[in-house]
Amino acid sequence: MMRTMINNGDGETAVSAKRFSLNFFLRWEWLLVALIIVVVIVNSQLSPYFLNTRNMMRATSDFMEMGLMMLPMAYIIITGNIDLSVASIMAMCASLLGYLHIQGVNIWVAAIAAILLGVLGGTLNGFLIARVKLPALVVTLGTYAFFRGIAYGLLGDQAATGYPSSFTFLGQGTLGAIRFPFSAVLFIFFAIIFGLVLHKTIFGRYLYAIGNSEEAARYAGVAVGRTKMSIFMLSGFMSALAGIV
Repeated sequence: MMRTMINNGDGETAVSAKRFSLNFFLRWEWLLVALIIVVVIVNSQLSPYFLNTRNMMRATSDFMEMGLMMLPMAYIIITGNIDLSVASIMAMCASLLGYLHIQGVNIWVAAIAAILLGVLGGTLNGFLIARVKLPALVVTLGTYAFFRGIAYGLLGDQAATGYPSSFTFLGQGTLGAIRFPFSAVLFIFFAIIFGLVLHKTIFGRYLYAIGNSEEAARYAGVAVGRTKMSIFMLSGFMSALAGIV
């Protein structure tokens, strides 16, 4: 009888392990990996230059601004919110940077001013959402147009040029013989930080708690309003950084 029980236990363990393995490989992330592989294979057949090192590094560099903005967006989405204004904040901060540069302001001072403007824009979003209790979709759709208007008002259709090489290295600089984009190094650095904060800190657990139930999180002692404010401010900061890069 004991042998039967042991065998049954082993059988259940094996079935459970098999089910876990199957569920792991059926996750949607693996579908994305498969799609990426298919795209790479198809494009490499269509063009012999697709897998060229220079082309891959250039393609990587082109998406780094978007990647920087998406890092805090993950936090926002986890809490059940959305930020549609990130591209406009990026444009607004880049326009302020260009405007100040044209006016002769030191480029690093202009960069700091642009970052502060981005944080201010994120703070406005966070205040309206966390304190005034307006829906994130409505607020950020409105500020999307508002920030875009500020960007146009600052520079219009002008193009700011003549940035010092020490500054343009942030977005256009490369490292090593393979010309690895420095902007990708920035993205990897921030991605590691954001990942560690999300999975290894109390703040990350707060985000998941708010996403599951704001009311339950509030009763559990989570400062819901302050947490939501902070992630929108963080979104503004990263959008400004993307605009600078």
